Amino acid sequence: MTDASYPREGSPTGKSRPFGAFEWLLAMRYLRARRREGFISVIAGFSFAGILLGVATLIIVMSVMNGFRTELLSKILGLNGHMFVRGVGTHVMNYDDMAGRIGEIPGVVSVMPLVEGQVMVSSPQNAGGAIVRGMRERDLKGLTTVSSSIVAGSLDGFDEGGVVIGSRLAQSLGLIVGDSITLLSPRGAITPFGTAPRVAAYEIVAVFEIGMSEYDASFVFMPLDEARNYFRTFEGVSALEIRIDNPDRVNAVAPAVRAAAGNCCDVLTWQQTNQSFFSALQVERNVMFLILTLILIVASLNIVSGLIMLVKDKGRDIAVLRTMGATRGAVMRAFFISGASIGVAGTLAGFALGTLFCLNIETLRQWLSRLSGTEIFSPEVYFLSRMPAEIDPGEVTAVVLMALFLSFAATLYPAWRAASLDPVEALRYE
Repeated sequence: MTDASYPREGSPTGKSRPFGAFEWLLAMRYLRARRREGFISVIAGFSFAGILLGVATLIIVMSVMNGFRTELLSKILGLNGHMFVRGVGTHVMNYDDMAGRIGEIPGVVSVMPLVEGQVMVSSPQNAGGAIVRGMRERDLKGLTTVSSSIVAGSLDGFDEGGVVIGSRLAQSLGLIVGDSITLLSPRGAITPFGTAPRVAAYEIVAVFEIGMSEYDASFVFMPLDEARNYFRTFEGVSALEIRIDNPDRVNAVAPAVRAAAGNCCDVLTWQQTNQSFFSALQVERNVMFLILTLILIVASLNIVSGLIMLVKDKGRDIAVLRTMGATRGAVMRAFFISGASIGVAGTLAGFALGTLFCLNIETLRQWLSRLSGTEIFSPEVYFLSRMPAEIDPGEVTAVVLMALFLSFAATLYPAWRAASLDPVEALRYE
């Protein structure tokens, strides 16, 4: 007997390794649809496109929301402290002694006294509302979010007089460095006819632009002593602004700060003052993840329907293979490879597209804005001047694994149906 009389390795009548060459050859042959099987190929194409778009969209949306949260957090905490000590019903008195005690607490980086109030600002061209913060020059220079974002003028000699305003506020008022801005506060001097508004004019010594439209359009920084006189806080200040080395540990440091401040003051953390805002962002992020996951589920169902139709169409071929000696496991694995190939290819393509999109999202935003002639991601609506995207490797891995799991799970039932096909029944009427 010659060697040709023995079954060849990898043939239906021979013993093939699981996921061996024969099963891959069969799976790839079924994926290449002929003319009469074009509809099955269309379903496979839609399944591939659905998984690609689902994975890419999840990566893009989650990265944008991560970047949005990170940018907002850095801007908010960059301009505002991690904790505030405010007087209960009055101003914070003896703030230098209190700042010294708080500054000795482990983890506290800086303690800055400030005076804060709302005013009306006006110029010959326009008027509007603003928030005034009175700070010392060394504290304002230590506030790197502002000091590193000066676009005109200088902070040198800030304590001697003058104010620093945001770029959008300067633009709306039509003012530049060296011009005067008029501030009007309703809390002025008390007269027999009532409280007279306090009006004062100050020279603009610098203009900053931190990239967050709400702050650039509404903040005015004033020397601390001048702000105390303007807002009539006398020997006190509105609050002590505290910064720590790790903002996430604010709740661990807060008890020591409360003990150092005493019963006359209240301590608020950044999580308390911005709780509703960041809670809304977290809820929106979770809901978007669940909604976009439906795209992957629908694409996986397309794989199921496409494979079921393929099994039904290839019933005679499966029966012939079974009669030639192909095992149920080999048939099941072949159809599993057919469906899983669509899922793996779509997942990898979606991962590449999503990552590439996130890395160039600002360039794409500007290109789409020029192409459509509209403002996409308006700073007045979204607070930021550029679209952020921060890719989280853990989240991307979770999205990829979820897409692969859904794709693999979608192939199990059709592959089992193919393996369970009875050759006798399939060939009875042939």
